[in-house]
Amino acid sequence: PTMYDRALQALVKLALEPEWEAKFEPNSFGFRPGRSCQDAIEAIYVSIKQKAKYVLDADIAKCFDRINHKALLEKLNTFPTIRRQVRAWLQAGVMDGSKLFPTSEGTPQGGVISPLLANIALHGMENRIKQAFPKRRVTIDGKRVQKSEAALIRYADDFVILHEDIAVIQKSQQIISEWLSGIGLELKPSKTHISHALNKYEGKDPGFDFLGFTVRQFPVGKHQSGKNGHGELLGFKTLIKPSKKKINLHSEALGKIIETHKSAPQEELINRLNPVIRGWANYYSTVVSKEVYSEIDHIIYQQLRAWAKRRHPKKDLHWITAKYWLVRTEGWVFSTKDGKDKNLRLYKHSETPIIRHVKVQEGRSPYDGDWIYWSSRMGKHPEIPKSVATLLKVQKGKCAHCGLFFKDGDSLETDHIIPKSKKGKDSYDNLQLLHRHCHDEKTANDSSSGRQSGCNSTEPKPTKTETPKERGDIFAPLKKDSQRSRKMGNEVGVTNPKSLRSRVMGNLQARFCRRGGEATP
Repeated sequence: PTMYDRALQALVKLALEPEWEAKFEPNSFGFRPGRSCQDAIEAIYVSIKQKAKYVLDADIAKCFDRINHKALLEKLNTFPTIRRQVRAWLQAGVMDGSKLFPTSEGTPQGGVISPLLANIALHGMENRIKQAFPKRRVTIDGKRVQKSEAALIRYADDFVILHEDIAVIQKSQQIISEWLSGIGLELKPSKTHISHALNKYEGKDPGFDFLGFTVRQFPVGKHQSGKNGHGELLGFKTLIKPSKKKINLHSEALGKIIETHKSAPQEELINRLNPVIRGWANYYSTVVSKEVYSEIDHIIYQQLRAWAKRRHPKKDLHWITAKYWLVRTEGWVFSTKDGKDKNLRLYKHSETPIIRHVKVQEGRSPYDGDWIYWSSRMGKHPEIPKSVATLLKVQKGKCAHCGLFFKDGDSLETDHIIPKSKKGKDSYDNLQLLHRHCHDEKTANDSSSGRQSGCNSTEPKPTKTETPKERGDIFAPLKKDSQRSRKMGNEVGVTNPKSLRSRVMGNLQARFCRRGGEATP
């Protein structure tokens, strides 16, 4: 889409998304604000941690390309103006060079609104499965036993169905196929299979892969086994790890970076590797990944040793190690040695702490008005830098400039309270988290004396027991300025009514801004 269409799609999305976020099913996680892959993985763990289950792992074939337009518009059920605009986007066609190809099905590729439309089209899958296999109580051998409902967990066009009965899983596959045919979609046979989380099923190894994670249950003894709600031993343990496929792809990607930097300086190689390592390690930092991290670090060491040996073929390993690794001080850290205070070092996977992810509460939406909940979640998100999470916790989810709560999707920036150009430090007591637009305003005023009427004053607060703000005296700064002007022999600041009114309004605006409200004239 053109830039105009992208902007218009973003506007329509702002109108539709709050309504549909209140309707979407609780276990739908893909392309939704405030939800992530880690939430989907945690939902799977919660579903199977107490009981071994069969799993239908399925993928929808060409989901974005084959959605039926008529079925989508009927499900959208919105205002005529928006409906006509969405239909125009769906039927706009695709330009390839000078040729126009009509689009009779599917959503616009690369469009801002396409993920939302796909989620709307797939809305109802989870409810259909729960209607077919609800939670119920049955009699087995004279005992009343509660049968759990089938759980469907979806991320975009990938989903899994979990249940303890194989017949329910097989029937669910038929129900989903029939349901998808109503919107012009079908399951992809090559990526649809049934397995068991604990035991082999039809010759297949236990466990399954989903979103780059391997979910599997292992038989264990009584000392490592968990217990169910009745205190009975389960006899197995559920572990979620990075999948072998993703581990191999990551190792190959790092090897290619090292291969393409054969003759590059060590600093350039480290700067290229660190973002890749940090991003991959943060993604898997919520599951059992410590052993995998150590294995990949060892692989990187071997690749870097070959890289260094190629650069110095006539030197022995002791000389190479002393040149490129800090062995005595930090313990086999690939780092520069330029004599400065801080050497540039390679980040290790194993340095990433493992912190369990807390699944988003069912029925929650960033548009529900509970900014305290969503601000605390943003601070605990595994892909948010530690410094941002720390500042969010200290500021209780509020912008230090405007006093408003941060929302999911806001552009956050870290600001130095005292600018570095004025000898400000990089310590937490000199850092604050701001909206991007608030940061622009604050930076624009950093060169001034810091006595603006807004909320960005950097001067220290009064140390008196009772400040003018506590007394509610909004004229205190005006009186202080008046006394200063009298000493200088200038009475304009006191006698000029217009100047008096402007100073009073400026102080009123400052007080309202600090409280997060709006000043009225």
